[in-house]
Amino acid sequence: MEIKCPEQGATLLRGVFQQTAKRGQFFRAGAQLNLPVYLDKQVQTTLAALASAKGVDLSALINDLLRKDIELIEMAR
Repeated sequence: MEIKCPEQGATLLRGVFQQTAKRGQFFRAGAQLNLPVYLDKQVQTTLAALASAKGVDLSALINDLLRKDIELIEMAR
């Protein structure tokens, strides 16, 4: 079924994708999401150089640094 969108003058195809849509099709109970973390350019450049010098993955270096920071925060409580 085609419906004209009065504001934009565009034709919307309504129901085409809804016919095969299935609610919750991709839901996985207990799934863990990995959040993207965006670093400032200078921070990323510095940490990437440190990781390269140590011969470790950038993610591993950042996780180690964050674990140490968390430990310091918890000790200060």
